[in-house]
Amino acid sequence: MIRVKVRLFATLRENRDKEIMIELTDGATLLDVIEHLNIPKEQASLLLINGKFAKFDEALKDNDTVSIFPPIGGG
Repeated sequence: MIRVKVRLFATLRENRDKEIMIELTDGATLLDVIEHLNIPKEQASLLLINGKFAKFDEALKDNDTVSIFPPIGGG
């Protein structure tokens, strides 16, 4: 098992804490984090692992910090 800290931003914080510690199986990916938190994949547009850009299929290590941002709107 690995433990990762997940930081959520903007609308992803609705009905969730802004920072969450979760346990996952070894070899878990960012997609596993998103599914664990019941976040629709299209709502996670910017993903970071330890402050570096990442993709859905990137594997996590124990004590990583994951940041998830929703799509940015504007006009």
